[in-house]
Amino acid sequence: MPRLPDGTPIPALGQGTWHMGEDPRRRGQEADALRLGLDLGMALIDTAEMYAEGGAEEVVGDAIAGRRDEVFLVSKVYPHNASRRGAVAACERSLRRMKVETIDLYLLHWRGAHPLAETVAAFEALRAAGKIRRWGVSNCDVDDLEELGPALADCATDQVLYSLEHRGAEFDLLPFCAGRGMPVMAYSPVGQGGKLLRHRALAQVAARRGVTPAQVALAWTLRDAKIVSIPKAADPAHVRQNAAAREIALDAADLATLDAAFAPPTRKRGLAML
Repeated sequence: MPRLPDGTPIPALGQGTWHMGEDPRRRGQEADALRLGLDLGMALIDTAEMYAEGGAEEVVGDAIAGRRDEVFLVSKVYPHNASRRGAVAACERSLRRMKVETIDLYLLHWRGAHPLAETVAAFEALRAAGKIRRWGVSNCDVDDLEELGPALADCATDQVLYSLEHRGAEFDLLPFCAGRGMPVMAYSPVGQGGKLLRHRALAQVAARRGVTPAQVALAWTLRDAKIVSIPKAADPAHVRQNAAAREIALDAADLATLDAAFAPPTRKRGLAML
């Protein structure tokens, strides 16, 4: 189980909410899917004020009503709201939408015009006020993390695009974070639009294992104990399949097949993001 720098254990497999809250007719189904995930032990829920302009946070609020103590709750602030005063106001809006008093981990969604030091000051004020327990970043590369200076010691995580088709973080970001006891959160671990899941290599490993290609893609991210994977699922069958991926231990032959199809990086690449 991954641990945050302060020693707090968090689930290796959580639940994402990107694209939830966009259709009011699906709100109940989406909340039910998150509740099922909690039942299956996927207690980390990741959301953001950006997702459906707060709609996903409202879905999360529905899902965790009466179950707040079971959930490790992550949300993110828009870059344009990440000023000293703006981040505080944005966090308070997120708290109201989710009907909670505290966010366990609050992230800068990506870098914008506001200096990192100003955002960190806002985060520290929120932490002092008890409105967040920890803070971190998203879509930040090594040079961004180094820019934090001494504040890097208080950065709990970096959430980045990481999957078989986006392995650039392995070259330097993952080792950098691992050396500081900071887990990395992998968003879109099974890709977007289905292209990754149609790849022949994934199908080959999935057939050998008797599982789905999506489960192989998830198991691949979970092979590293310092990675937290946060796939989104709004269908009960997909939620159960995601949960079952925790039981898949890919062997050397599986990993060799995947490495041959999705080569690990041999040089520095810019971080990809969606």
